[in-house]
Amino acid sequence: MALVDEPTIKLDVITLLSHASWPVRATTGILIAASCLVWMIAALKFLQLARLRASSTAFERLAREATTGRALVELAAQDRHSPGARIVRELEARRTTSLERLRAAADRAIVTERQRAQVLLSSLASVASAAPFVGLFGTVYGIMDAFVRIGAAKSAALPVVAPAIGEALVATAIGLAAAIPAVVFYNFIDKRVGDFTSELEASASEWVSLLAESNEAFPLFASPRKGR
Repeated sequence: MALVDEPTIKLDVITLLSHASWPVRATTGILIAASCLVWMIAALKFLQLARLRASSTAFERLAREATTGRALVELAAQDRHSPGARIVRELEARRTTSLERLRAAADRAIVTERQRAQVLLSSLASVASAAPFVGLFGTVYGIMDAFVRIGAAKSAALPVVAPAIGEALVATAIGLAAAIPAVVFYNFIDKRVGDFTSELEASASEWVSLLAESNEAFPLFASPRKGR
């Protein structure tokens, strides 16, 4: 008895989308653009965090050798790119040895560094939360199109509804393909940013104590001598 070769079934996404209605195609285009945006943002954030961590580590290593406030301020003046150096310059700009004011200035500077490190994270969060619903919109519209085809053909045969349902499910799949990496990248990058700012907070506490104890860091604002 001769065996009959079964036909090979292939999932051709491009063919499905080429025959899809324009709302499904527009939705798919938006999701593809969002997916590309996610990967581009992730690459930029990885490079940014690597650069920030490298410059911060280098500055903190040199700052450990500073024994006076003046030495720390001079070290920060030579470094224009390190987050730690920016914090020290912000502390020096306050021109005070008050421990409480220096702590408040350090907290404000760390908030600024955190905001700088979190740039574009909101875009990842938006894609992660919105992409599944955008894909669901394409799916709903595709299913509606399937029912319209059933009414026009007056038949619920599989060849009538299968193409429209396939087009609809492709929109959902692409929505998930955009949302899942966005969630993973957001959580990973947010964790790295949190670790980075925690390290800055620990180092800033030491710098605040050093500057508060050293009047050499603020010679212009030392108590003036009374004239005889």
